[in-house]
Amino acid sequence: MTELRHRGAKDEEPTLEQQASEDKGSDSELKAEKDGMSDTESKPDTGVPEVPVPADDTPEVLNKALSGLSSRWKNWWVRGILTLAMISFFFLIIYLGPIVLMMIVLIVQIKCFQEIITIGYSVYHSYHLPWFRTLSWYFLLCVNYFFYGETVTDYFFTLVQREEPLRILSKYHRFISFALYLTGFCMFVLSLVKKHYRLQFYMFGWTHVTLLIVVTQSHLIIHNLFEGMIWFIVPISSVICNDIMAYMFGFFFGRTPLIKLSPKKTWEGFIGGLFATIVFCALLAYVMAGYRYFVCPVEFNNDLNSFQVDCEPSELFQLQDYALPSVLQSLTGWSTVKLYPFQIHSIALSSFASIVGPFGGFFASGFKRAFKIKDFANTIPGHGGIMDRFDCQYLMATFVNVYIASFIRGPNPTKVIQQLMALRTDQQLHIFNALKVHLIEKGLLPALEEIIA
Repeated sequence: MTELRHRGAKDEEPTLEQQASEDKGSDSELKAEKDGMSDTESKPDTGVPEVPVPADDTPEVLNKALSGLSSRWKNWWVRGILTLAMISFFFLIIYLGPIVLMMIVLIVQIKCFQEIITIGYSVYHSYHLPWFRTLSWYFLLCVNYFFYGETVTDYFFTLVQREEPLRILSKYHRFISFALYLTGFCMFVLSLVKKHYRLQFYMFGWTHVTLLIVVTQSHLIIHNLFEGMIWFIVPISSVICNDIMAYMFGFFFGRTPLIKLSPKKTWEGFIGGLFATIVFCALLAYVMAGYRYFVCPVEFNNDLNSFQVDCEPSELFQLQDYALPSVLQSLTGWSTVKLYPFQIHSIALSSFASIVGPFGGFFASGFKRAFKIKDFANTIPGHGGIMDRFDCQYLMATFVNVYIASFIRGPNPTKVIQQLMALRTDQQLHIFNALKVHLIEKGLLPALEEIIA
C-alpha cells in the first residue's frame, strides 16, 4: 500500500507539471500581447506585427507628367484625375441600369472583404493558423447565400413560386442557411490548434465583424436600390461630394486640425464640405426627382421576365408650393417656392453624410493606425484600396435604410397581393370574406356596389 501511495504521488506530480506546462503553452502566444499592453503607456502597440507597406503603384505616365511637382501637388493631381475617372465610371454603371449596379455592389463587397481579411492574414501569417482564409471565404459565401436568398424571395416572390426548385429552396432557405453556417462552425472547432486557441478565436471574431461591416451593409445598399435608384444615387453622391469638397476646402484653406486619428482633416474642410454637400444634394435631388427612371421602385415584371422601372410617381416626387420664412421673403421677394418633398429629405441625407458619415472614415483611420498601415490596399493610385473609398458609404447605407423604413416606406399592396395569390383557395376565401365584412362596416362596399349598378 505504501508503494502504491508513493507511486500515486509520483504519478500525480508529472500530471500537475504537464497541466502547468499546458497552461503556459496555451497562454504563450499572448505573452507578447500582454507585454505590448503594458508598454502602451510608454509606446504605441509595439506588440502588433506590421503589415507590409505596398509599393507606389501610380501609373508611369502620371509619374512622368507630374515629375516636376512637389509631392503635395503631385498627390493632389493624382487624386483628382483618378476621382474624375471613378465618377465617370459611376455615371456609366447608372446608365447600364439596376442589374449592373447590383453586380457592382457585390463585386465591391467581395473586394472590401478581401482587403480586410488580407490584413488579418498578413498580421498573423507567421502562426500558420489552419483554414483561416478558407473558412473566412466560406463564411462569406454562407452569409451572401442567406441575404441574397431573402432578397430573391422578397422581391421575386411570383417567380419563385412559379418554379418548383426555387419554391423548395425558398421554403427551406433559412434552414439551409443555418446548416451551411453550422458546417463552417464545426470546421472551425475542428481546426483549433493547441497553443493558438486565443489567436484563432481572435481571427474568428475578425471574420465575423468583417462580415457584419461589409456584407450586411452592402445588402442594405441593394435594398435601398429597390426602393428607387434615387435612394441609391443621392446618398452615394452625397458621400462622394463631401469627400471631394472637404478635401478641397482643407487643401486650400485648412489650418485647424479636426481629429487626431486623421491629422490631415481640418475644421475648415469639415464645415466647407458640409455646406457644399447640402447645396449639391438639393440640386441633384431636384434634377433627378423629375425622372421616373430614378424615382420608381425597381420591380420584376413577371410577364416580361425582366426588371422594370416605371410607375406613377408618388407625392414625394411631385412639385409642391412651400411658403418661405418672412426673412427670406424680404430678401428674395418670393412668398412661395416650388420644391419636391424629396429635396427636404435630401437635406437630411446630406447632413448625415457630412456630419456623421466622416466618422466611418475616422473609424477606418483608427483601424489602419492600429496595424501601422496607410491604406487597406493599393488598388486605386492616390486613393488606396476599395475599402478606403467605401468606409463612409457603408455607414451611410445603414442610415438610408433605417430612414426609409422610419419615414418613407408604407404598406406595399403589390407584395400583399403576391402573398395572397400563393395561399390555398380556402385561405383566400377566408381573407376575402373578412375584407368584405370590414368594407361593409366602413360603408365603402355599398357605395362601390351602387357605382357598379
